[in-house]
Amino acid sequence: MLAYTFKEHGKFELMEKPKPVLVDAGDAIVRVTLGSICTSDLHIKHGSVPRAVPGITVGHEMVGVVEEVGAGVTTVHPGDRVTVNVETFCGECFFCKHGFVNNCTDPNGGWALGCRIDGGQAEFVRVPYADQGLKKIPDTVSDEQALFVGDVLATGFWAARISEITQDDTVLIIGAGPTGICTLLCVMLKKPKRIIVCEKDPNRVRFLQEHYSDVLIAQPESCREFVLANSDHGGADVVLEVAGTEDTFRMAWECARPNAIVTIVALYDKPQVLPLPDMYGKNLTFKTGGVDGCDCAEILSLIQQGKIDTTPLITHTFSLKDIEKAYHIFENKLDGVIKIAVTP
Repeated sequence: MLAYTFKEHGKFELMEKPKPVLVDAGDAIVRVTLGSICTSDLHIKHGSVPRAVPGITVGHEMVGVVEEVGAGVTTVHPGDRVTVNVETFCGECFFCKHGFVNNCTDPNGGWALGCRIDGGQAEFVRVPYADQGLKKIPDTVSDEQALFVGDVLATGFWAARISEITQDDTVLIIGAGPTGICTLLCVMLKKPKRIIVCEKDPNRVRFLQEHYSDVLIAQPESCREFVLANSDHGGADVVLEVAGTEDTFRMAWECARPNAIVTIVALYDKPQVLPLPDMYGKNLTFKTGGVDGCDCAEILSLIQQGKIDTTPLITHTFSLKDIEKAYHIFENKLDGVIKIAVTP
């Protein structure tokens, strides 16, 4: 089968690999019907994910049809359409039982697919702990609607959940890339008083204006002043940082009011510094880390109810054989790209 493979630092390659087989009784083999390119794939390519294993098939955001299941799998069956969770988790360890599935203690726990074991930018993928990692897609939900459930939408849902948003809040979201928009969709479910999105890319600004007209838009160079003018208590009550640069990290805590919550959703290419003397007295609460992707069933239900719609994010679609071109467009933000889908 065709599989897009991490060869070495800075190099991915489309190559032929054997079709995956069941290794454990909890495994499932899924025929991928639609996948996507994620910024985290670029982090692997650029060397920002030290755990990534050369030789693995990349890709961790996909939907498909179950082809085969191990003897221990009970929740899905061959022929089921399913979402695939970005994280592998056993469901039994201390962290899983507390909903902290990103830190599952299994050797393949956390982000494994497309990082430490073969992922889904391929024709088939093996999913360990399939009972936890696969969720059946309702008949009324399309592959396109479900595509982001297991990763970028789960990230936005997790970020909104841990940010303790109330209906009196001004919420600032920094960054309107795919994760930023999915975070926006999930913040909107909380119905805060106002939402401000900081974004400089003109294509993404146009996208926000076209699809989310009630959202206020700030430019990075004037974001702090804009937030002060459009908040009630000297800054945002909640800040979600989804851009992942040194400037946006600083912007996040500078735009927060005293005693605010700052949730770091972004993955950074290099360490960031907390300038504690500068922020002393603001009494901020920082929440950071990787997504705990254990809300996929609830997210699918919200999609089925029409409360979440991510389909406008798919602005480009390529076949797997053209994935090199897709990556070039995604990495260089050409043609107003928001999110690229890939079909085997």
